[in-house]
Amino acid sequence: MDKVLIANRGEIALRILRACKELGIKTVAVHSTADRNLKHVLLADESICIGNASATESYLNIPRIIAAAEVTNSIAIHPGYGFLAENADFADAVEKSGFIFIGPRADTINLMGDKVSAINAMKKAGVPCVPGSDGPLTDDADRNKTIAKRIGYPIIVKAAGGGGGRGMRVVRSEAELIKSIETTKAEAGAAFGNDVVYMEKFLENPRHVEIQVLADGQGNAIHLGERDCSMQRRHQKVVEEAPAPGISEQMRSKIGDRCRKACIEIGYRGAGTFEFLYENGEFYFIEMNTRIQVEHPVSEMITGVDLVKEQLRIAAGQPLSIDQSQIQIRGHAIECRINAEDPISFIPSPGKIEMFHPPGGLGVRWDSHIYAGYTVPPYYDSMIGKLITYGESRDEAIARMRHALDELVVDGIKTNIPLQQRIMADENFYAGGTNIHYLEKKLGLA
Repeated sequence: MDKVLIANRGEIALRILRACKELGIKTVAVHSTADRNLKHVLLADESICIGNASATESYLNIPRIIAAAEVTNSIAIHPGYGFLAENADFADAVEKSGFIFIGPRADTINLMGDKVSAINAMKKAGVPCVPGSDGPLTDDADRNKTIAKRIGYPIIVKAAGGGGGRGMRVVRSEAELIKSIETTKAEAGAAFGNDVVYMEKFLENPRHVEIQVLADGQGNAIHLGERDCSMQRRHQKVVEEAPAPGISEQMRSKIGDRCRKACIEIGYRGAGTFEFLYENGEFYFIEMNTRIQVEHPVSEMITGVDLVKEQLRIAAGQPLSIDQSQIQIRGHAIECRINAEDPISFIPSPGKIEMFHPPGGLGVRWDSHIYAGYTVPPYYDSMIGKLITYGESRDEAIARMRHALDELVVDGIKTNIPLQQRIMADENFYAGGTNIHYLEKKLGLA
């Protein structure tokens, strides 16, 4: 595999480019008209414009991406995260066009992309799941009431094809149930083109804990421990850390081994993440992300494993370069997402970066595509960088993050750096183990 087309933008595109360069792989950067001056576009061996600023005309346009791979004689396509990364039709189109898709097979993406089929597959593999309807809900109101009563209120109605916090509704009494199901079905059909919904027990104060896995599709799979991503605003992660506070080595090994075995059972290929709600010492599977994730650096920092390089090796047909016995969790890592947005109203703040100074020092990592003079466009996600710190202990990682946030300068636009500073100074965050509702309550949004 000597040439990879990077079908993404921003920091993840630059991250993929760097991994390719270290492995001696040539790179092709595709970009929209708004992204001509992205750092990875300027650094790639080749670049090609695939459309206007709108994502539908560029980064979501499958025929144009395939055409770009054809004219540049690329061997493989890396989707990064977001955009088409978990689109089974894209993965299928890539493979049928004669290219390597750097990720799972289309049928695996389909299996895990539908929440109902994913839960059924995980139950079969022995992965613990939230008590639920064990399948789609029908239009039979009495049946739905019986299911909800069996599970016990409160319950949550979810869209099978949903994600990112959309397509879900909490129901606290039978009087609300039928109307909530009908509304969620209508919203799901409009948003996802799939009106299938299901029902689960609603956990009141869970944490979000996820397991990072790698599998080569050849019968080998490993887990790289867990991450805590409970610091969220409107179901969007703000801070992530690894390992998760309060998770014992025994618990990690038990849940990680189940995820590893599930990967082998479903024939998984590539990097992936099992997402769980964690409450009262129990893990409950909610979904699997069949791609590299935004927060993958914290797992890299505590294990020393380069996840993107492993993705590239697996896609090239190589078996995993490491086995589970070689994975050792050392120290602690924290990641703060840095967004171009007002830190109070959260309104996006695109514009020109007049001055930029990244932080440095031992245990500090800055993953970002921005530079002084770069103009943040208004067309895409507002994240402009990820600040990661590592320490021998959690206290040391937090201390380094506090200093790094103080050093980070991004002038000309508004950013959420002040919010991240507030979180790092918060005594409950410092104590560890806050739940997924904590930040919204702190900000007065819940």
